[in-house]
Amino acid sequence: MVNTWVDRLNWQNGPMDVATDLVEAFLRSNGYLTLSELPIQALNKRDDWETVTDVDILALRFPGRVFMADPRDEEQAAYLEVMGVPLFLEEDTIDVIVGEVKQGEARFNPAIAEHQTLHTALHRLAWIYGEGDLDQVVGDLGEKGVCYTPARGGGTVRTRLVAFGQADEVTMNIIPIAVILERSVGRFESHEELLRSAGSSSAAASMLKLMHKNGFRISRDS
Repeated sequence: MVNTWVDRLNWQNGPMDVATDLVEAFLRSNGYLTLSELPIQALNKRDDWETVTDVDILALRFPGRVFMADPRDEEQAAYLEVMGVPLFLEEDTIDVIVGEVKQGEARFNPAIAEHQTLHTALHRLAWIYGEGDLDQVVGDLGEKGVCYTPARGGGTVRTRLVAFGQADEVTMNIIPIAVILERSVGRFESHEELLRSAGSSSAAASMLKLMHKNGFRISRDS
């Protein structure tokens, strides 16, 4: 049993495909490189390999401005710039997210904080960390949910666990699906002419776009 801050949270099993797809599309539109539903393999007591869990979202974002299209000048750049709120982006800081996605309450599966899960997932990004820092990152994530380490090329790497789902507030470690929906729909409304021609491999994003094109508007009860 993992005795960490994650372990003290309630949790529910099973990835939610539509929600994961929506979260991945949102992160990509905000400049992240992503992997989704990453299986974690480990040896069991019989020395057989098995899938012990999976990581819903692994995301990496380098610092700097991100644009929805190539701007011609600074005025157009301001219009096309993708803003990082509510992602708590920091200057000169690489952001790494190990994410859990729920359609219900935003909570963590305790397995996400286990060493084998974090080490397997983050080893794919090990080059960006300084030598020997990966073990510190894995330990700090289990204890605190966030870790700051020097980046190999200068600056800082912030690695954090993030739960996406139903929640009342946005924090560094919890991002409500409702906020993602609001931001995604708002972007269709504020950049309709640009996004009308944009294709997407995300079924969730494509459905939102189709609804918007056909006059549907999404609002949340206050």
